Amino acid sequence: MMKRPVPEKISLIALDLDGTTLVRGHITPRTRRVLETAVKKGTHVVIATGRAWCSLPKDIFRIQGLEYVVTSNGAMITDLRRGEVIYENCIDPAPLKRVAKLLRENSRFPVEVFTGGKAYLGRPVFEEIRDHGSTYMSRSYILRTRQPVDEIYDFLEEHISAIENINIHFEHFEDKDAMKEILGQIPDITMTSSVPHNLEIGGATTSKASGLAALCEILHTDLSSAMACGDSPNDMAMLAEVGLGVAMGNGEPEVRAMADYVAPSNEEEGVALAVERFALGVERPAWQLAAFRVRNRILYRLRQLARRLVRRMRGK
Repeated sequence: MMKRPVPEKISLIALDLDGTTLVRGHITPRTRRVLETAVKKGTHVVIATGRAWCSLPKDIFRIQGLEYVVTSNGAMITDLRRGEVIYENCIDPAPLKRVAKLLRENSRFPVEVFTGGKAYLGRPVFEEIRDHGSTYMSRSYILRTRQPVDEIYDFLEEHISAIENINIHFEHFEDKDAMKEILGQIPDITMTSSVPHNLEIGGATTSKASGLAALCEILHTDLSSAMACGDSPNDMAMLAEVGLGVAMGNGEPEVRAMADYVAPSNEEEGVALAVERFALGVERPAWQLAAFRVRNRILYRLRQLARRLVRRMRGK
């Protein structure tokens, strides 16, 4: 049941990546085709992610007509056509100094720093994950997207005027709760999470919602005619501010509870279904959606087999 009426015309579609648009790290061919159809009909399709620019998957750049990417939870907007940043909303240096001091005092927690579109991690943590893995951080993702620096806290302070986001990871939830309470005493910052084991620190007015509002102003459109899809707490602000907020079936309970519509999970291509239904006016019968799910499972298995074959060939 819809909580708010669907906008008469969807002018912009904002999409979170992980747990939303991506299926096992990829955008399915069907989802890409649906998004490209929306673009051809005059709808702006926008990626809105907590990832830094350097961490964006190659798949999104294969979406024909994609114009804008909102990264670092709304701190940066990049115009893909011009290849340049058109909006920045970094953390103010004054509260950031207090955050840096606090993190130094609690240095057992891995800290990532986003600046200049790149994500940095302390070398000791990077090498520990590289050599031994982690129970709460993705080894492959870290090695692919993070750049190690010798002293992460010194690096933070050296770039204190241009920090997009700070990401803190916790093995134990009680540590996360305690740190959240302490950080909550520092004014002019925001805190959110994109995965259960992390806290993401942004500027006082930084969110995916504020980033989208700035983009709508540039595009001379309005958030009330936008639709957004997400699954995590860092998506809640934009789901609340747009005209139509869509949560994924695999989303966190609080995200599903506040959304206007709950789509199937990302594994079931919930984004494609929601875009078809609300932006394109297409309703798929249940049997066809089931066929899509079966096809995706087969394609995933074939991809797995191909990767194993390549690894074996390289090992010879």
